[in-house]
Amino acid sequence: MALSSFDIDAPRWDQSTFMGRLKYFFSVTDCRTALLPDSRLDEAKALVESCRAGSIPPGTTEEQLYFAKKLYDSAFHPDTGDRMNLIGRMSFQVPGGMAITGAMLQFYKTVPAVVFWQWVNQSFNALVNYTNRNAASPITPKQIGIAYATATSTALATAVGLNLYTKKAPPLVARWVPFAAVAAANCVNIPMMRQQEILNGIAVTDENGNKLGHSTKAAVKGITQVVVSRITMAAPGMKLLIQLSSFFSAQITFLHAPIQVMMVGMFLVFMVPAACSLFPQRCSIAVSKLEPELRDSIVSQCGDSVQYVYFNKGL
Repeated sequence: MALSSFDIDAPRWDQSTFMGRLKYFFSVTDCRTALLPDSRLDEAKALVESCRAGSIPPGTTEEQLYFAKKLYDSAFHPDTGDRMNLIGRMSFQVPGGMAITGAMLQFYKTVPAVVFWQWVNQSFNALVNYTNRNAASPITPKQIGIAYATATSTALATAVGLNLYTKKAPPLVARWVPFAAVAAANCVNIPMMRQQEILNGIAVTDENGNKLGHSTKAAVKGITQVVVSRITMAAPGMKLLIQLSSFFSAQITFLHAPIQVMMVGMFLVFMVPAACSLFPQRCSIAVSKLEPELRDSIVSQCGDSVQYVYFNKGL
């Protein structure tokens, strides 16, 4: 392929299959990209934009273009093209998740500790949810503040309430409560941080990217898929980690904390890309399932030529 005709936005792997999406997300969630300075990321963005404009610098190789696109996708929002904050990037999920999950498992001894670490965890989740939202839906600083307060407080109350239940729950039930708390908190935190999408709808387009309107049903579908992905991301660590770490460190108590942190990282290295790959990021919904007003508008504009609309569901 001549680099002059290189389409940098064409998927390197087939995004219609789980394995294709898995390869893609293994690339863009690579935690090593989180260590790169902003100047290096800006260079990658400049190269991507040059390629889009049909002006590739002489001597640039195909692998350099692919690597630039990897950095671009890992650090810049697909809707706005703006550089995302470091902590909210999916490439930061492994180190961030290691630190917070390890601390939560290690210091869940008292009610204040449970409350504090759940607040840290839900604040981290809120930032990730905000960073990876559908940014085509505008949101004001006041709305961000209200969303953060409602998301963290309700998720915190849900998680703490369920975790405190473990003290009086039967042993079999108690083993499931920490995971249930995380799952329930995700079901609250994500919709709350992205509530403007549910209230006002998200932009939907035709196959060629032409905007057709805003849909609340599309927002609900996208956010539901994100909730499922996040719960899947947490499941192996929450269910298997406690048992495995206890097995390996039962006789060496001083290694309990580092073993837990290391194993959280091992789970997340695989589960972050795997969970992100469950559903296509460019989601679709049938025109027949949209709100009647939007459906009628699309039919009046396009007739029967548009059967599905597309939108960025976020991560």
